[in-house]
Order: sequence, then structure tokens, then C-alpha cells
Amino acid sequence: MERNAQEELKAHLMETNEEFRKLAGQHSEYARKLEALEAHPHLTYDEQLEETQLKKMKLRLKDQMEAILIHHRS
Repeated sequence: MERNAQEELKAHLMETNEEFRKLAGQHSEYARKLEALEAHPHLTYDEQLEETQLKKMKLRLKDQMEAILIHHRS
């Protein structure tokens, strides 16, 4: 799918699909938390665990959002 069309579909889903909007919001929150952790010069063991968990949760949300996009493309 053309990138512009994909962005338009995402924007449409953000306006019309509550589940997609919720997933996108959570994804953004995890991204902000990761940015804050990555700003530290050194991470503690607990921070490293949190970073790993956030990355996994963020990826899971991205996969769920992609599944919604695929469903709406067809």
C-alpha cells in the first residue's frame, strides 16, 4: 500500500475506531517511557528489565494496530 494511503487510513482509524485509538495511545505512552529511559547514560538492572518489557509491549501493540489496518484495507 502506498505510504500516503496508509497514513490516511491510520488517520481515519484514529478518528473512527476506538480500539485503534486506544492502542495508538498506549503505544505512544510506551514510546515516551522508552525515550526517558534511553536518555539515561547508564541503566540499572531494573531499568534494563523495564526497557525490555516496554519494547515487547510496544511491539505487541504495533502488531495489533497492523492487524486492524490489514482488516480495514480489505
